[in-house]
Order: sequence, then structure tokens, then C-alpha cells
Amino acid sequence: MRSTILTSNNAPLKKKIYPMKLVNTHILVSLFLLQLLVVPASMAQQWSLQQCLDSAQLRNKNLQIASNKMVISDQKQREAKSNLLPKLTANGEYKYFTDLPHQLMPLNTFNPLAPASEFKDVQFGVPHNLNANLQLAIPLYNPKIYGGIEATRIASELSGLEYEKNKEMVFFEISNLYYNAQILQTQISFLDSNLSNANKLLKNLDLLHSHLLITGTDVEKVHLQIAQLSTQKTTVENKLIQVLNALKFTIGIPSDTHFEIEQEIVADKSNELSPKASIDARMVKIQFELLNSELKTMNNTRYLPQINLIGSYGTTGFGYDKKPNAFLDFYPLGFAGIQISYPIFNGSTTLRKASQKKIEIANNELKSDLIKDQNAMQIDNAKMQKTTSYLAIETSKQQVELAQNIYNNTVLQQKQGMASLTEVLLADNALREAQQGHISAIVEYLKSDLELKKLTGNLLSL
Repeated sequence: MRSTILTSNNAPLKKKIYPMKLVNTHILVSLFLLQLLVVPASMAQQWSLQQCLDSAQLRNKNLQIASNKMVISDQKQREAKSNLLPKLTANGEYKYFTDLPHQLMPLNTFNPLAPASEFKDVQFGVPHNLNANLQLAIPLYNPKIYGGIEATRIASELSGLEYEKNKEMVFFEISNLYYNAQILQTQISFLDSNLSNANKLLKNLDLLHSHLLITGTDVEKVHLQIAQLSTQKTTVENKLIQVLNALKFTIGIPSDTHFEIEQEIVADKSNELSPKASIDARMVKIQFELLNSELKTMNNTRYLPQINLIGSYGTTGFGYDKKPNAFLDFYPLGFAGIQISYPIFNGSTTLRKASQKKIEIANNELKSDLIKDQNAMQIDNAKMQKTTSYLAIETSKQQVELAQNIYNNTVLQQKQGMASLTEVLLADNALREAQQGHISAIVEYLKSDLELKKLTGNLLSL
């Protein structure tokens, strides 16, 4: 069951609550270009809520920042996978020894008759040493690398949920601003109607005063009322400009753009929304996976070895620059093998980190239960508030209509001399109170409807 909210003259407002569907970027760009071609510059474009949301997806800077963070997460995942690729390194080295290294040799090496306890200092090598080689390392198994790949994969999913969270916040903010602008437009519509009624009443009183049927005080009372309504209308119009400026900023269009929104508000009594896991609950679930992955990596690095295939090929050069035996000779050098590194004891650092991670996992489970219970309670409250505010809208709409009829009849009786000005002013006050009650009911309905969509995970998919 749907209810159209009335303006002060009992005409429907001109705005619909559009479903919030995610739109492909290319389609959005084409749509905006088409609008620029079709709509003349002199005409004011009237934006629906869905158009504002589509514009925000293209132009909102917070969403652009969140999107860039998703790209960064994807690059980090690729970076982690690149650690499995072979690493090839080219090395070169030249050394000139001003003093060749010394070593002590047993003296009996040169003289078999010398005692074993005597040594002779000997210099080895030549002054010029050159080395050049290529080194290859291929990780066959490394628990830290595989753990890092899994962690970055989960972190990439978490980054996607953070983008959705940012988009939900932006959508919620835009919807709030849009609805606030509608409410202010409704207030302006009511004030216009009240000013029209007051001006008509003033004409009647001026006529009666000219025939000395009423005093000048009665006329001044209506003048005061008109002045108060005019001031109130100016205040509301200024608020509307501020809200529209904030809305333009949020959807990413220039502040000097001529901008109008639709006015019709349609209240839907139904609370039947397809329940989905909230983004907060999904984020906690992904964080649980990430914590478990980190704990698994820690345990693997404690008990499993790192295995690398290594190899090197190059040349070693020796040179001597003194006559008569000056030379520069090069000799090949190469090897291949397997390198195994097994952790034996690291001061129980990894064990302590694993203990901390287990506590974080326990807290994550508690947080998940808390969010689940809190969300269920908030959904029930939002449904109750939406139903109550919908009934309040129906009631207040009837009260506005009744107050308007009472005011019209009282004005008619005042023309015929059957009612005093005081009765007319009281009827006018009753009408304005009914209008304000209707506006308050609309505000409560829109707030509860938005909150319910957010809690049930439907804010982005409607």
C-alpha cells in the first residue's frame, strides 16, 4: 500500500523515491552526455534521487579515493604473487689490494725439519681481483610467501567491502540531503499557501476597515502575521539553498549549477525488504578469515622450512701489474644447489605473536555476535518506527485537510459577520500546526525507511 504525501493545497508533491540501482560507468557517462545535448542550457534540469546517486558514483571524490585503494590492494596481491617468480641478479666487483691478506702457515710446510709449533706469515693472492656473475634463486617452498599471498587476497576482498561501505555512507548522506531538501520545499509550499490565505484575509479586513466595521488593530494583526510568514519563508528558502549546495558538493557537480529536485514523496507501508547481511557483518567475517590466515602463516613459519633452488655462474679475474710477470687471467666459476632454512628457536617471538592473534580471533567472534544481535534489534525498531510514522502521515494528512476546511469555513463566516478575527487566527494557527505535524511525520518516515534499508543491506541494491 502506497500513500502520496500532500502539499498545502492538497496536490501531490513532485518527487518519487527511486530505487538505488548500481549503474555501469559507461552507461552513466552516456546518459549525462545525452542530457546535456537534449536539455537546453536555459532550462533548469530536475534531478531525481537516482540521478544524484549515479552522479556521485562518477564524481564523488571520497568514492574515487576508495576506488583507488581497491586498485592498490590488487597491486599488493600481485606483488605478493611475484615473490614466487625466479630472481636473477647480476653482480660485479673489483678490488685492488694495497696490502694483500696474510695467513700463518706451519713452518714445517716449507721445512720438514722445523718444529710444528713454529709458523710463518704468508701473503696470498694478487693486487687486482675482479668478479662477475649471475645468481639465480627460485623459491620452491616458502610458507611466508604463500601466507602473504593468501593474506593479500583476503585484504583485497576487505578493500572491496570498504569501498561498498564508503558508497553506502555517501548514498545515505545524499538521500538525507535530498529528503531534507524535499521537506524544506514542502514547508515553502505550505508557507506560500498560508501567505496567500493571509493576503486574502487582509483584503477582506481592509474592506471592512474602510467601512469602519473593524478597528485598525485587527488589520495590524494580519499585517504582523504576513510579516512573520514572510520572514519564516525567507529563512526556509536560505536553508534550502544551503542543503542544495551541500547536495551538489556531494554528488560532485559545480556549486553554480542551476539545480532542482523532484518534490513528490511516496510513502510505502510495506516493511518487506529482502534481508541481506550488512556490510559491517561481512567485513567482520572477512577480518576473521584474515586473522586465521595470519595465524596459519605464523604456525607454518615455526614448523616448516624454506626451500630455494639456487645457482650462480660467472668468472673470477686475477691481475698483477709488476714486471716482468704482469698478467690478467680469468677463470670460470659456477654452481647449482638447494638451500634449506629451518627455524629452530627464535626466542619464542612467533609463539607470542600467535597467542596475540588467537585473542584477536576471539574478539572478532564476539564482535560478530554483537553486530548480529544489535542489527536484529535495530531492524525491529526501524520496522516499528516506519509503520508508526506511516500511520502518522495518514493521520496528519487528514488533519491538514480538516484544518484547511475549518479555516476556509471560518473565513467565510468572518465575511458574513458570524466569526471574529480571533477565530480566524486560531483556525490559521491550527492549520499551521497540522502542517507542521504532517512534515514531522514525513521526516520520521524517511529517516526510518533509510535506516531500515541500510540495516537490511538494501541501500545499495534498491
